[in-house]
Amino acid sequence: MIRRGTAEKNIPVTKHWLRTAETLAEALPYLRQFSGCTFVIKYGGHAMGNDKLARDFARDVVLIKQVGIHPVIVHGGGPQIGSMLDDLAIESTFVDGLRITDKRSMDVVEMVLAGSINKKIVSSINAEGGLAIGISGKDGRLLQARKVERTVRDPDSNIERVVDLGFVGEPEKVNADILTMLDHTQAIPVIAPVGIADNGDTYNINADTAAGAIAEVLKAPKLLLLTDVPGVFDSQGTLISEMSRLEARELFSTGAITGGMIPKLETCLKALENDVGAAYILDGRIPHVLLLELFTENGTGTKINA
Repeated sequence: MIRRGTAEKNIPVTKHWLRTAETLAEALPYLRQFSGCTFVIKYGGHAMGNDKLARDFARDVVLIKQVGIHPVIVHGGGPQIGSMLDDLAIESTFVDGLRITDKRSMDVVEMVLAGSINKKIVSSINAEGGLAIGISGKDGRLLQARKVERTVRDPDSNIERVVDLGFVGEPEKVNADILTMLDHTQAIPVIAPVGIADNGDTYNINADTAAGAIAEVLKAPKLLLLTDVPGVFDSQGTLISEMSRLEARELFSTGAITGGMIPKLETCLKALENDVGAAYILDGRIPHVLLLELFTENGTGTKINA
């Protein structure tokens, strides 16, 4: 069947495909530059609970792998963990964006992170043609953990005190051999940030912190943290599109960095000090935010340079 149309009717279609072609052409230098590189992507926030955004993320990850870049996914699950704890009537308390985790809470954290969330992300990526493999930080001792303690200052008395966060840990060592082996395959690792200590205890590791530690040991050119905010804001509430490590550190002294942004920015700075090329804090609620950042000139969110 021959389909005909007037020139006028075809103009919008032509413009649409022209924009698509221009976008692909704009991406070409970045595809060449990053082919063969490993990028570490922290996937989290409420975007994980949005079916459309979750599908966009899965497609983007598969595309990134198809063009020769090796994505390593580290996922969070704070809202989902919080919801399950609420259902079980287990109270949650946070210090500097980190959840205080007792033994009962840790069992729930591991069940949600290494179970339902991890397998859902794996299934989403595989449904889009990828070959995702779910891994817990305990598998192969990928994430060997040590206990974390936080010192907080009372705003009234100005007295510092040490807060016991329970089974909250940080990476002491990352077994990169597992991930390096996967680099040479079509597999896409999807990592639940649950670590194991030398004595066998299981620890809840902040997903941003875990992603940063993995990026460090892999010497990743890019560490990308997806979150629920547009990026990093200064003390006047203005979004910062790009800054240096020194400028990022100065933000802490101004009081502009609070709550969950504290471990994110701390993670970025530590990663940049340990041979990671650049760190990005991106709004995971934006459709195809990974492609916008990686393959377009302007990008989005906040970039922190080494």
